[in-house]
Amino acid sequence: MKRIFLFLCILFSTVLFSQTVLTSYAIDLKKKDQSQILNAENPATHDFFVFIATTDSLSILKYNSAFFLKEKMTTSRQFVEDKSLLGYSFSEDGNPTLYWFSAVEKSIILIKYYLENNTNRALKFQIPLDEKSLLTYYQKDNNFYVLMKDRAKQGLTAFIFKNGIAEEKFLDFSPFVFRDRKTQQKSFNEILMENPIEKMDSGEYNPLFKVTSKTKLYTLPNRLILTLDQSLRKTQLFDINLENLEIKEKTFLQPLPQKNTKKSNSYYHENKLYQISVNSEQLLFDIKDYESGETLKKFSVLKNDTINFKNSPLFLQINDRRPKELKSTGKFLQTLAATDVGISVFKNKQNLFLTLGGTGLESKSISLNSFNMMDDFYGDFASPNYYNLDTYYSVFFESVWNKKLESTTLNHEPLAADKIYTFIESHQEVFLPNSTKLNNYSILGYYDLNSREYILRKFSDGFN
Repeated sequence: MKRIFLFLCILFSTVLFSQTVLTSYAIDLKKKDQSQILNAENPATHDFFVFIATTDSLSILKYNSAFFLKEKMTTSRQFVEDKSLLGYSFSEDGNPTLYWFSAVEKSIILIKYYLENNTNRALKFQIPLDEKSLLTYYQKDNNFYVLMKDRAKQGLTAFIFKNGIAEEKFLDFSPFVFRDRKTQQKSFNEILMENPIEKMDSGEYNPLFKVTSKTKLYTLPNRLILTLDQSLRKTQLFDINLENLEIKEKTFLQPLPQKNTKKSNSYYHENKLYQISVNSEQLLFDIKDYESGETLKKFSVLKNDTINFKNSPLFLQINDRRPKELKSTGKFLQTLAATDVGISVFKNKQNLFLTLGGTGLESKSISLNSFNMMDDFYGDFASPNYYNLDTYYSVFFESVWNKKLESTTLNHEPLAADKIYTFIESHQEVFLPNSTKLNNYSILGYYDLNSREYILRKFSDGFN
């Protein structure tokens, strides 16, 4: 399901969401569907890298912070011909290491590329796919992390790659007690089976369809935050120290509405926990301090109330159609209570941007005859006269706060992520898009099918 956007993307053209072409590089991708491209910034030097992997070659482009091409390297795909590119890290000498994955060989191959002399060095690391399943992977502090779930043991295994060495660390969750929505005791692995982990992108806007997950993972330097919201009454949070393997459990009670809770969820952001609890007649929203558990802000909205802290209309969006405004809080709550609810928090230099809402899926069996489809003459549909139609929908509003957690009357301005999505949707020549969040703006890299170039564009928050 795609990123949810406000009416700004509809009312304003991409001309207003202006962006700057930083650079382009001519390259002809012969087998486009078998190519991969990654963008990456070296946080230590602020050099910007583009890795373009075709079926038989790898091109590495190194730009300085002003996006002038400093060095480039083209090499073969030796050792990694049939492997997928997972991620990257950077060594102290500034050279990149790429991580190539093969499920068939059950391995990750690390290759460090030396741009100064056009050489490389490869290492092969076997991963225990018979015993563990791959959950997620990410880059942090110039390390590359692979997180796996053990099939037998109640815990997670983190593989931390640094300077060509992989360190394995087991995170043991067997001492903790877990219960499902019906308060039945379950094992850690059973909880993750019912509620798969969704990794939140650190420092970036996480869209509504991601934050509605009941199990979220937040990546911090040498630390993980894992939140579980399968229970309607509480958020179970685990603070994981990746250096000494200490796991601390914290419990944050959900705010309780006047009638039974229908849906609830939470979002962790910068030492605060944002919690939302909903039924068809009431919305409760709390902000708690992570260390003390103290409630910093508390809101209660009944179906006949006005939501005073919203900065947008109440929206209902079906599939990718234009969002429609819901006129009453009661209608909004009634629709919201039928969805998977969530809240997303994003901070730029000026403000906090909150999205509160939910996403849902409705499946209907539709008669072919009602569409006059010639009674399925070609036999393309299963079942004689019906097929299933899935409808995705979302209901949401947005709120703009200052950094003192005070609501504002500011109009919501488009984020860089909004502009990037709008640009991609309106340009059919965009292929293999890849966005990277930098300090003050975001970079969209993509292969242009018309010009046969790899292009980097700059997008910033707000109106230009």
